[in-house]
Amino acid sequence: MDLRELREHATELLFTPREPVRWLAPKELARTAVKVGLAAVFADYADKREMQGALPAGLLHAPLARPDAEEAWIDFVADLGDGFESTSSVAHALAAPELTVAEGVSCPRGSLLVLGGDQVYPVASTTAYEDRMKGPYRAALPSAPDRPLMVALPGNHDWYDGLTAFLRVFAQGRPIGGWETRQTRSYFAVRLPHRWWLVGLDSQLGSYVDDPQRRYFETALSPRLLPGDSVIVCSAAPTWVRSDEDRDAFNTLHWFDRNIIRTRLDRESGEHVDTGASIRLWITGDKHHYARYAERLPEDPSDSGAPLPPDPRRRQMVTCGLGGAFLAATHRLPKELPLPPSTSRMRDRDDPPSMFELAPHTYPDAEESRSLAHAIASPRSPHWLPRRNRGFAVLAGVMQLLLVLVASGAFALAKGGHHPLDTVRMAGIDDVLGLLCTSAVLFALPFVFGLGRRLARARHGPRFGPFVAVLLQLAVTLGVLAIAVAVASALPESWHGVWPLLIALALTAVTGAFFGSELFALWVLWTDHGLVAEWQMSGQSIDDRTGFVRMHLARDGTLTLYPLVIDSTCRDWDLREVPDVPTAWQRPVPMTPSTVRLVEEPVVIARHTAPGVPDRPADADSPTD
Repeated sequence: MDLRELREHATELLFTPREPVRWLAPKELARTAVKVGLAAVFADYADKREMQGALPAGLLHAPLARPDAEEAWIDFVADLGDGFESTSSVAHALAAPELTVAEGVSCPRGSLLVLGGDQVYPVASTTAYEDRMKGPYRAALPSAPDRPLMVALPGNHDWYDGLTAFLRVFAQGRPIGGWETRQTRSYFAVRLPHRWWLVGLDSQLGSYVDDPQRRYFETALSPRLLPGDSVIVCSAAPTWVRSDEDRDAFNTLHWFDRNIIRTRLDRESGEHVDTGASIRLWITGDKHHYARYAERLPEDPSDSGAPLPPDPRRRQMVTCGLGGAFLAATHRLPKELPLPPSTSRMRDRDDPPSMFELAPHTYPDAEESRSLAHAIASPRSPHWLPRRNRGFAVLAGVMQLLLVLVASGAFALAKGGHHPLDTVRMAGIDDVLGLLCTSAVLFALPFVFGLGRRLARARHGPRFGPFVAVLLQLAVTLGVLAIAVAVASALPESWHGVWPLLIALALTAVTGAFFGSELFALWVLWTDHGLVAEWQMSGQSIDDRTGFVRMHLARDGTLTLYPLVIDSTCRDWDLREVPDVPTAWQRPVPMTPSTVRLVEEPVVIARHTAPGVPDRPADADSPTD
């Protein structure tokens, strides 16, 4: 059965399967804008992180698949609470006891599942969590004898209700299907085997780490770090990529690295002393694609131009936000990132900066990403803007109708002050040609003066982008008015005045909806910076091409990343009964299991080695435990 049929069984499912969010629909635009404003108010005056300081918190320990196991499997998924079909396809892949991801390569289910942010769309609420995240994940894994642990970081969409629903779902120890939850705050530190640590840092809605969170990591994590320890940091957003445009974007993560991981505060002297630990992997979601940046080592050629060869010593920065939300572009990602940038205003920073280089394999790849982005302006594409956001076409039609009415009044004044309807009906071919020529001039003006695509770019977009959009919409208005004039003047004079009026209004609304949407889509396509550029993909709501990262912590302390993708979302579902107390319920399962594959060869990361420090037992506790 398809999604529509599943929705008819909401009572038996214990949740309502949802369609993907249509991000450019007027209702969603307005609702999200209001929630963003409220979230900013919460961050300024009632930040839940300040209140979390009163909650008990300590270290979490990752469960192993077996008590005698000497290795661990960890799953990372982010941006997952959108449409049912994509979210549930990923959830069933995560819940499978084992996945064959390549010939001869199998990966068992992770005993630790990390949710990297944006567990619900478009805004957080208990109902939204139930329908868009908890329901699909509970159905994918109703129970599990090994009781894997689930930890979650809040993304910006989790923050839109001030973090209230997030804390109720993930910080009260309530299981979600077969997964256990044990965190008590929106951030956490997990002890892993073989001298590894996994840290979840809540850095949303602010540029600084809040005081309770800072104190938590200074007391629960830093004193336990010893030379040779390795750390995985999960953050809410890939600020390293944003540092290409915002010189201070990476400051918070760099401060955390310098002051929490690499050094700790000595309580007696009040100074920071070296821990000998190192962050080996940064991993995040937020951007709905897969991309990896690898650190350039001192012996690497500085300007070879060739991709860096695999080397376990390299630190890695991974973005994987493929948990079920719309697919995002990769063709605008910077090729190199000096971190932190030399222009950063951070006083204490690494100098010279570390250089990270974009790995050649992204998902989608750059060529496919560029092709998919162009589909928003292609009427033949199933992801054309008004086809995926029908409410936007209605809005464009209404706006063009109002603009045409204003323009017709100005046209009547220019023709001698007659009634607008009479003026439109008495207009001749010269008037039609004049309106069309004026429309063409407005359309061409951005290109004549070199605006258009060039001035809608990053360095000029905020200044000239809206101006280009206004010119294009005015061009649509005069073009639609010219069509209305041509049709109205061709109608028989014997027709009652109301009929030409109704025909002109209907024609204006329909043509305005089509051309207004198309010109808006072209403007979005021409813009390659900021929020408007992100609409190229979010406006299409592409819910195929999902995935997650599975990590293997081996007996020798090496960490291997398996970036896994699902090219096609499941569209055909069956219902299976789950015997439960007090009553049984139904769960949707895919009729055909999704095919999971590697997007690139597994990435091996060696454990950090501190020079001159002997190794210690893999799971030995520090004296402060």
